Amino acid sequence: MKRLIPLMAAALALASPFASAQQPAAYPSQPVRWIVPYVAGGGTDNLARSLAEAMQPSLGQPLIIDNRPGASTNIGVSVLMQAKPDGYTIMQAENAALLFNEHMFAKLPYKPASDFSYIGAIGRFPVALVVHPDFPAKNVAEFARYVKANPEKVSYASPGNGSPHHMAMELFKQKAGLSITHVPYKGAAPAMTDVMGGQVPTMMLDLASGLPIIKAGKVRVLAIALPQRAGALPEVPTFVEAGFSDVNAYAFHGLIGPAGMPPEAVARINNELHKAMKAPKVVELFSKFGFEALPGTPQEFYKLSRAESERWGRIIAAAGVKLD
Repeated sequence: MKRLIPLMAAALALASPFASAQQPAAYPSQPVRWIVPYVAGGGTDNLARSLAEAMQPSLGQPLIIDNRPGASTNIGVSVLMQAKPDGYTIMQAENAALLFNEHMFAKLPYKPASDFSYIGAIGRFPVALVVHPDFPAKNVAEFARYVKANPEKVSYASPGNGSPHHMAMELFKQKAGLSITHVPYKGAAPAMTDVMGGQVPTMMLDLASGLPIIKAGKVRVLAIALPQRAGALPEVPTFVEAGFSDVNAYAFHGLIGPAGMPPEAVARINNELHKAMKAPKVVELFSKFGFEALPGTPQEFYKLSRAESERWGRIIAAAGVKLD
């Protein structure tokens, strides 16, 4: 027995360092790349940077914003899909990647239902119907009557084909039986500029981009496309209040990763995201832009995304919108 004890001690001494080396480091042990599929400086980018700044101290690692704009967010998704599903590459996804593209592209190289790890919903930017200040309609009912009395003469701007703004107007057109010509732009800024200048009389505008020009009186807002009034514009009625049911549209945001992310990484990012939403600077930003936070589990985020994708699939099919 005495001869066995030194042998066992020696074996343990050799085994312990080896076992320690094989223990996985606590997540995260290195910086996390956060893909934003839009240019720097826009509403999505500002939201991402504010959340990343609030999450970083508790997470213990930098969150590095990587802007990859273009192709209705498909460039950003492509970068995400090529990354290892180790939790060190995530993406801020919105309507295009989560809800719209699978119904607009005949050959989409990914399936939202199976090719993403759903980390957590962030929330939604309300979308509002705005018009140039000189437009004759003072409310949604008058707007609909004017458009019907002037068929094919009214056009509307959007930040681009397949954008939440584009699809919100298509939804309203379907519910109200209107014919309005779509004028797509390359971004919200040039679209807003032409509406303010009167070159195009109207558009659906997200409050993240449009609240300052609404407050300044450079455009007039007629209705909010949410079930309830927006906290940022409590005096503005919803479409439902104006007599147009089911006109519910918004810019929806959440965090995703490549399929197969470790559950502990998903849980950690989800938890840090929830804490960041309560940070004073983030709460102030949400309030400033009328952003509605939607904290919840990854499973709730997945279910909400798939339900909304089905709803928008019907709207997109009726509108005949195709991007390839």
